[in-house]
Amino acid sequence: MAAAAEPLDLDANAAGDARPPFYKTPLGKNLIRGGAVAAVIAVIVMVWLWQSQPEYRVLFANYSDRDGGAITAALDQMQVPYKFSEGGNAILIPEDQVAATRLRLASQGLPKGGNVGFELMENQKLGISQFLEQVNYQRALEGELAKSVESLGSVQAARVHLAMPKPSVFVREQQHPTASVVLTLHPNRSIDPGQVSAIVHLVASSVPDLAPANVTVVDQQGNLLSNQNKDSKTGIKSLDATQLKYVQELQNQIIKQVENIVKPIVGDQNVRAEAVADVDFSAVEQAAESYKPNSQPAPSAIRSQQSSETTGTPNANPNGVPGALSNQPPGTATAPLATEPPAEAVPPGTVPPGAGTPGTLPGHKESTTNYEVDKTVRYEQKAIAGLKRMTVGVVVNYRRIVDATGKVTVRPLSAEEMAKINSLVREAMGFNQDRGDSVSVANVPFDGIDAPAAPVLDWWRDPANLPLAAEIAKFAIVALILLYILLRVVRPMMRPVFKKIDEINAPEPEPEEEIIEEPAGPTEEEIRAQEMAALEESTARTYRDNLALAKKLANEDPRIVANVIKAWIGNND
Repeated sequence: MAAAAEPLDLDANAAGDARPPFYKTPLGKNLIRGGAVAAVIAVIVMVWLWQSQPEYRVLFANYSDRDGGAITAALDQMQVPYKFSEGGNAILIPEDQVAATRLRLASQGLPKGGNVGFELMENQKLGISQFLEQVNYQRALEGELAKSVESLGSVQAARVHLAMPKPSVFVREQQHPTASVVLTLHPNRSIDPGQVSAIVHLVASSVPDLAPANVTVVDQQGNLLSNQNKDSKTGIKSLDATQLKYVQELQNQIIKQVENIVKPIVGDQNVRAEAVADVDFSAVEQAAESYKPNSQPAPSAIRSQQSSETTGTPNANPNGVPGALSNQPPGTATAPLATEPPAEAVPPGTVPPGAGTPGTLPGHKESTTNYEVDKTVRYEQKAIAGLKRMTVGVVVNYRRIVDATGKVTVRPLSAEEMAKINSLVREAMGFNQDRGDSVSVANVPFDGIDAPAAPVLDWWRDPANLPLAAEIAKFAIVALILLYILLRVVRPMMRPVFKKIDEINAPEPEPEEEIIEEPAGPTEEEIRAQEMAALEESTARTYRDNLALAKKLANEDPRIVANVIKAWIGNND
């Protein structure tokens, strides 16, 4: 193996070269400092650009190639930066320019979309046939309906197909139009039955003679969205989402009423209730017409009355048996004998009752009276969503008793308390015995009612705080990078500069005062020697001289005087 290379000593000069290294020259130092400053500025600019980079949002998605080219050309003209998504099916622009750019593009009619509306009728050619005119009208109507459906928030794209039969003068041969709608929903979005019903009625109201039952709505997955509440095999209509929601809200309201009236008695966590509502959603219409038996004519109302009467008149037609005898001329008329008056005067030209005279017709009298028929017509329509039966079950916990030591004991409620609770539950739910309602109230001990509550997660373990923690970590990393650059790069590099500036701006130093060091205190032997010398000198001097010497000694060295006085005091003891 090759020997490891020795580190390069930049401080060592080459043999025979007395010049210092380049990085130690003023020019080299300036170049190194300039490079370091440039690197720091580049890092700061990079971090600033990283922080200030705009967020891109979707301007348009799932556009046609023609619309995409027109949109990008308009963005280039408006000098708006844009980029494409990874799949290339969306155009992204800065977030703060999305709304304004959409409005400006909309004023130019972009995107035009794949659906063509009634603008197709503006380019009609002269002399077009009636068939092509009908086809263009149908295409325009389909495009306008698709645009209206696409305006919904959950719908990304829509296609509408209309089947419009030709009108016929024969009633039996008339056919009703039908429609089909294909929806493409946004990713992770759904459409509720209410919106599907709105689309169905929108299409049905836009086409003449189109019934809502003839409109079919399908999503991009092939799922049938319309007529979901109808069984495809039996054709029987089932409950829709609105009806199920009504039943659920009714049950929840009953549960809330029952629990609210029992909670003040047994406590908040000591009662549970459930309700089952049997709701009849069938719409029943009934018409009945009934007749009463015939009553006496007197109290009955006369509807109409008609009478006719005919009397006997001479018959001008010949009578008798056909033959020679009946064809003889009448004989000579003779007057009746006056001596024999008639037994009964009969008006001329009449026949007495019971007698028939040849040549006259019998009288006829006819009378018809019509009475009003006594009948009753009843039309009954039952209300929808009628409550047929209500069943409620209530569970009440045992009563908890806490003594002075904190011990918890439970005991069942008394029969009187249960009777009161049962009565309150019946009143709260609106109990109706004729309707068949049922109520059951049970008093049982609850399991785990005294268990401690679930521990609260710490703030650093709460998933809701993860986005905030990520944002704080992002700024903390940037701050640490800047601090490291400042302390490890900028500060060592600028230290000579600051030192030079401090030397230039520093004031001139004042002359140092001469410090006189005081001699250390004398030792005990020196003190005794000084004392003996002072005594010897005191014997040779006068009193005044000794007094002056003592004062001088006390001023110069008070410790010696203090030691002498201590010695005197000790000797006297």
